[in-house]
Amino acid sequence: MVEEEATKKQNDTKQPKDEEEKVAIPEKFKKMVENIEKMTVSDLAELVKILEKRFGVKAQPQVVASAPAAGAGAGAGGAAQGEEKSVFNVVLKEIGQKKIEVIKAVRDITQKGLKESKDLVDAVEKEPQVIKENVKKEEAEEMRKKFEAAGATVELK
Repeated sequence: MVEEEATKKQNDTKQPKDEEEKVAIPEKFKKMVENIEKMTVSDLAELVKILEKRFGVKAQPQVVASAPAAGAGAGAGGAAQGEEKSVFNVVLKEIGQKKIEVIKAVRDITQKGLKESKDLVDAVEKEPQVIKENVKKEEAEEMRKKFEAAGATVELK
């Protein structure tokens, strides 16, 4: 929730303040939302850490990845095994010209915070980064489409 407010804060800096917000905010939360809107990204990140510690929760969902079966396709040979691959690692190779769009895609896919997503995208300039591991083929293809729409280059391994 706090991360959504960070995105809203970032978007508000791009849009005129006179523009009417489309999200209906209940009266009991208006003051809290106004205070969050005034916070910097680093303050929001600190608030998220405090809330995580205070309530014993994580701001990002737990991803449980299962390892592929050890003997699956072992005797089939390299070429046949490559054709039948159904689990992939999504690797971000280049970010392209739309860095902000790529950061948004990383946040959407990984459910990481704004700072973590930006750091991951910045690290791509040095070397390709694994965005998500052990992803089914269909999900990996959807991720690839999101990144390509943002102007990034992705490899499925």
